Amino acid sequence: MKTDIPEGARAPMFWEAIVSLLSLVVGISVSIVIYGLDPQVPMLLGVVVASIVALRCGFSWKDIQSGMVNGIYNALPAMIILMIVGALIGVWILAGVVPTLIYYGLQILAPEIFLPACVIICAVTSLATGTSWGTTGTIGVALMGVGGGLGFPLPLVAGAVLSGAYFGDKMSPLSDTTNLAPAMAGTDLFTHIKHMSYTTGVSISITLVIEAVLGLKYSASGGDIERINSILTTLDSTFFINPVLFLPLFLVLFVSYKKMPAIPGIALGVIAGAICAAGLQGADYNAIASVAFGGYTSETGISDVDSLLSRGGLDSMMYTISLIIVAMMFGGVMERTNQLRVIADKILAAAKSTGSLVVSTVLTGIGANLILCDQYMAIVMSARSYAEAYKERGLAPENLSRVVEDSATVTANLVPWNSGGAYQAATLGVATLAYLPFNFFCWISPLVTILFGVMGWTMWKIDSQEEVPEASVERNL
Repeated sequence: MKTDIPEGARAPMFWEAIVSLLSLVVGISVSIVIYGLDPQVPMLLGVVVASIVALRCGFSWKDIQSGMVNGIYNALPAMIILMIVGALIGVWILAGVVPTLIYYGLQILAPEIFLPACVIICAVTSLATGTSWGTTGTIGVALMGVGGGLGFPLPLVAGAVLSGAYFGDKMSPLSDTTNLAPAMAGTDLFTHIKHMSYTTGVSISITLVIEAVLGLKYSASGGDIERINSILTTLDSTFFINPVLFLPLFLVLFVSYKKMPAIPGIALGVIAGAICAAGLQGADYNAIASVAFGGYTSETGISDVDSLLSRGGLDSMMYTISLIIVAMMFGGVMERTNQLRVIADKILAAAKSTGSLVVSTVLTGIGANLILCDQYMAIVMSARSYAEAYKERGLAPENLSRVVEDSATVTANLVPWNSGGAYQAATLGVATLAYLPFNFFCWISPLVTILFGVMGWTMWKIDSQEEVPEASVERNL
């Protein structure tokens, strides 16, 4: 993924690129940890520092601005999806879709099986639809309500939801990232999925064991039956609760399975929700439009219900969208002015063995998510940077595609300013750093792939020199 250096400019030196990177990381860390501030302003300062470094290297302001604009352009689909998901959540609560899912979920999912059930439900949904974002924006939102009703800490529930959603997305032949990674590494889709099953199988097994233990621990302390009954009674008296309200959810999942692009697919869910709100809950146009923009405000007087249902709306996503815009400005400057390439090359030069090569690939994928703030750019960056190195060492390309997915794909949602982390935090209503420790699958996966690389387990050698043509991939967040 080499960036052309314009005439009159030079490649940044390693220390210059590190200055840009540290300005972002240190600025955000100090602002959040010490002062408890939002990250947008320190990120803007990072953009300033990266731009100054680029000017020092001879890049024109036109080149720098082009990088910023291209970075934002790459994130536009994610921002549009965020706005529509915000509207969908508000409308689905008003329509009774989310309350119905919570109502039946509280009666079906016992506390002792809830966490592993969350992982499995989200994994199956994401596997069938190929989209982690669609899974968390629909099934995930409902499970957050069920978990809250059962008394689970919401970060714990969010971790289980995301673990399942990213497992399914990562292993689904319908997923864009699962198609993109082998295309960039030079292998085919099903060879890639088969090879991922070794490390991914270990990661999801460990995750399920942890979730089962946590579920049993919660069960041993006993659930609050009175609290659950209070929530059920309030939901039943506030909304028309009926299984027919599952239809908008099934519609969104069906069109996702049929590979309808995410934006029209989720918009169709909003329309279906609006029809249910008008036809089954008696809502008028003013009420539907108001919750689509400003979100639903629950005023039942029961704090458990009000805290579960007061959310959503297009306006609630504006904070997250501002975060993505600033993050993509920084990533765009770093990518356009070759600063990220300099850092990646330095890491690659230190990789002397198969194990260190795998570690370098993982670090590059995670680093690209931190800097470029987009999992697709992270996948392309790490795959293209290391393709030749894997080939020179006689390692089959499916090794590279597996490592890239085990790092770049699953860690995007662990970075607060990455489009993935910002989306999931806004959708599930839990801060990225709050759910991070409990998103077991997504941080265990890089560790497992490093272990396999260091030990040489299932690191296949090249047995064919045939090239696999790159595939055309459409984003299906």
